[in-house]
Amino acid sequence: MDIIYTIWLRSVKRYLRSKSRIIGTLGMPLFFLLFLGFGLNSIVSIPGTGEGYTAFLVPGIVAMSVLFTSVFAGIQIIWDKQFGFLKETLVAPVSRMEIMLGQTLGGATTACIQGVIILVLSLFIGLTLSSAAGFLIALCFMALIGISFTAFGIAIASRMEDMHGFQLVMNFVVFPIFGLSGALFPISSLPSWLAPLTMADPLTYGVEGIRYGLSGTSQIDPLLCGGVLIAFAAATALAGAFLFRKMSA
Repeated sequence: MDIIYTIWLRSVKRYLRSKSRIIGTLGMPLFFLLFLGFGLNSIVSIPGTGEGYTAFLVPGIVAMSVLFTSVFAGIQIIWDKQFGFLKETLVAPVSRMEIMLGQTLGGATTACIQGVIILVLSLFIGLTLSSAAGFLIALCFMALIGISFTAFGIAIASRMEDMHGFQLVMNFVVFPIFGLSGALFPISSLPSWLAPLTMADPLTYGVEGIRYGLSGTSQIDPLLCGGVLIAFAAATALAGAFLFRKMSA
């Protein structure tokens, strides 16, 4: 447990000390909230909820912030490879599973912090939390998204050597995951040919789970959302652990 805690703490400290990283990753979520949210709020009403577009958009943007932060936590693996830190860690008398878990929990924690920052900022533009319990539910779904996609990013980074290549691959994968998740539009209004793709997207269940926590409404049963995300988190963690054990420093 000591090595897991140490690597987790290292990831969190690196994140908190990098003010430019924190501020920089707020750019795209705030752009969506301020320009897309306010721009469409007066003309778009979500069917069946009666809420404005901004209130509908916030859970999706929180999920987006967690997604991007967690996935790109995998780049730290490549960074550590290039600067020799990973080699020193791998030859230490600790299991690779512990190293991978520490990296995963560290990335998930920083992703959740980023999501909470977006959530707090959303309170200043009109978001109203349904209850304290709802906030905790949303936080749980944020943690599941963070663990799932941090492990996913680590799995991809374990097979790559170049940071630029990793960024290109992850952009190619992450944007469709976000675009199909229902973060920007209600999934109930999708055409029949697109609905199966959206339901196969694990982030869809994270978005709907956060939406249930923040607003009390969801287009998918929150228990189903939690079950799917837990299963996906377990699958990506196992895949990440397997690929990380096969990795050479």
